[in-house]
Amino acid sequence: MEFIGRKAELEKLNAEYERDGGFVVIYGRRRVGKTTLIKEFLKKKTAFYFLATEELESQSMKRLAGVVARTTENSFLQKAAFTDWLDLFQVIADYKPEEKKVLVMDEFPYMVKTNPAFPSILQNAWDEILKDSNVMLILSGSLIGMMQKHALSYDSPLYGRRTSQVRLAPLPFTDIYAVQKMPFEQAVEQYAVTGGVPKYLEFFEDGRGLEEQLKDAVLSKSGFLYEEPNFLLKSESVTAVNYFSIIKAIADGNHKLGKIAGVLGQETSALTPYLSTLGDLGFIEKKTPVTEKNPEKSRKGLYFISDNFIRFWFRYVYPYKGELELDNMQIVLDEISKDFAEKFVAFAYEDICKTIFADLCRNGEISFMPSRIGSYWLNDFDGDTEIDVMAVDHQNKRIFAGECKYHAQPVDVPVYFALKKKVDGAVEIRKAFPGYDVIFGVFSKSGFTQRMLDTAKENTGLLLIHEDYLARC
Repeated sequence: MEFIGRKAELEKLNAEYERDGGFVVIYGRRRVGKTTLIKEFLKKKTAFYFLATEELESQSMKRLAGVVARTTENSFLQKAAFTDWLDLFQVIADYKPEEKKVLVMDEFPYMVKTNPAFPSILQNAWDEILKDSNVMLILSGSLIGMMQKHALSYDSPLYGRRTSQVRLAPLPFTDIYAVQKMPFEQAVEQYAVTGGVPKYLEFFEDGRGLEEQLKDAVLSKSGFLYEEPNFLLKSESVTAVNYFSIIKAIADGNHKLGKIAGVLGQETSALTPYLSTLGDLGFIEKKTPVTEKNPEKSRKGLYFISDNFIRFWFRYVYPYKGELELDNMQIVLDEISKDFAEKFVAFAYEDICKTIFADLCRNGEISFMPSRIGSYWLNDFDGDTEIDVMAVDHQNKRIFAGECKYHAQPVDVPVYFALKKKVDGAVEIRKAFPGYDVIFGVFSKSGFTQRMLDTAKENTGLLLIHEDYLARC
């Protein structure tokens, strides 16, 4: 698979490469492309790349010595028996001292599992040897909890040493779609399942139907992604039962904390630590209406599954594990045929529309400088007043309100009038943004009627976004 996107991350790494004493921490969930990013960055650079594994410390030293031997073309190092990490780091520092070098320790948490004192050893090596030796250090890891504890937290010996950190997220839809050779609708449906995780994309080729790919990669007992959520949760050393129950409750449409607690028969206070951990792992997120000035303290916060594949798995795989274990995929395929596009994909399409809107603003195609992009609801999701995409431009005192329609037919003017009515009738929006002008937008994957195009032509405050571009009126 070709390297996609990551322009901002590469720019950040190259900026750190140019400075003296660059020390970067890169972390993010498994499969998200950390190693691929690092290897892209290392092209045409002198680099020592070491992938840690769960092995004896002496074996790790021996393997790093092998990496150093191959990079420096010093075969004697391959036979040397190192017993002190500092000696190895000194060899790296002494190699071509006038030339910039990069030392990468990938899957850093495994080093800590092998030797809990390794962060202190690395701190000493950085302070005494590497920092002033023309070396850029990169620590990378997939075990988010351990990366936060041992590389980023105040209690870590490495605290205060890093010059930058990158938490790598899945690729945005727009980056993937730009290199795909498939219709927009097919790309949206694929993204609704993969969520932009690079490793997952390898199992969803452009030329095959989605159903066939799901059967091979997800629904088959031998499929690469059949047990993926189990693996992701257990790799973080958490007890899967409680976390699975919470994610399942959210996947079933329970977004308020009280509703989640009610389904599980627990007090809300008992769920808070679990929700916090799932949020740190990137599995769920707490969203609040854009009208909330203090989102962290808002009582209107709702919980959603933020990982598309996890959401798909808990909607279509987890409830039918018994049947799938008996090789009965048809029951799942029948469920998918019922509501996949209307409910599952349409929900993911709303997040895709937010990404498209952000890109159109960034590229100057929409004159809007968003301070925040999200959604709005009055009391609860899918109830009362709800606006799919809402953004705020504080600099120019404007708000954007958008409706997303994943319909088979072109969108007509009643959608615009209904959106305008919702905004005009929302006292909370006017109270939160007094004197702000409103720009309306309608997103559609199937285009617009001529009547809608004519309405937009007459109204400069209405934007029509067809697929990933502004429609010509």
